Amino acid sequence: MRLRSGGLGSGNQGATTGERKVLPKSRVRGMRFLSAWLPILIAVASAAFPAACPGKDRLSYGEGLIVNLPVAESEVAQVVEEVAQNGVIRGTKEYNKDEFVSGAKAASSSKVFPAWTEGGKVFYKMREQAIDPRNFKDSGDLGTLVVRYVVMPQGEKNTVLRIDALFAEDFRKVVHASNGSVESAEYKDIQEHIEAIEVMKKQTAEAEREKQEQLERKQNLAMQGGAAEKESSSLADSRSGNSAVEEGPTSSSSPPGATGSEAPPPAARPPGQSLEEHVKELRKQVERLVRAPGAPLKSAPFHTASTLATLRTGTEVLILISTPYWYGVETHEGQHGWIPRDELEQP
Repeated sequence: MRLRSGGLGSGNQGATTGERKVLPKSRVRGMRFLSAWLPILIAVASAAFPAACPGKDRLSYGEGLIVNLPVAESEVAQVVEEVAQNGVIRGTKEYNKDEFVSGAKAASSSKVFPAWTEGGKVFYKMREQAIDPRNFKDSGDLGTLVVRYVVMPQGEKNTVLRIDALFAEDFRKVVHASNGSVESAEYKDIQEHIEAIEVMKKQTAEAEREKQEQLERKQNLAMQGGAAEKESSSLADSRSGNSAVEEGPTSSSSPPGATGSEAPPPAARPPGQSLEEHVKELRKQVERLVRAPGAPLKSAPFHTASTLATLRTGTEVLILISTPYWYGVETHEGQHGWIPRDELEQP
């Protein structure tokens, strides 16, 4: 071994001392270029692949969502309760062809989450036997998917809404946190419901104001018509009395009713009736009938929204809001809700 090592060493030394190898200039420049740009290339690669950063998971998973809404707590709680009962969990799916996880049910509690002790109203939406839902850290196997909503009042007109989502495997009993997709998608659904209700409230207030203004106009026109009729009647009586005084006793030879032809024409027809006909015509333009076999009256313009009532075929509704796919309507009983456009007869 020593001889081999020595021989190899002697050979190398002889080659080094006898003939020194010179590197080409192009290779030298390439090595200098690589050494100068290597730190920059490493930084770019790190930025391009953030998933390799060890702290990324801690920042992305399990944070949940907390938002402050400028809406009363009672209204937010009502909307959240409707969303918790809509049967779907958005922001995740079991298979690539799905849009969301269906078959979910509302619940009053869940063992997946620890008990909530910080006040407010708590709602749960749960899907059991979910198959490896997407967007949960290191999830796998079969388990229970749960979304928790916490509604906490902040004064009379503001509400804090907190949404969290977890997936618990049935076999290993491991709980996986969401990356925020479920919370964001569920909040979007809640926000759209709240916005739809606010639009409905504004439209209803405007409709009530217009009805009141129409009623006041009709009453004013009726009063003006009555006053004109009374004034015409008084003027006619006055003219009849003046004629009798001027003619005196000699007017007895005049044929009866001679002065009647000179009486003013009857009072003009009050325009109240024509206004009523106009109102009826306008009302026909905004009224629709429910098509067969009937239609559900929804609390918001979404198929997953809760059903307020089931309207029978031929039920007449008044359109208050028109959207590309839905009508905001009012029934003759004064109930407000939403119906798909294709479930109402078109004029």
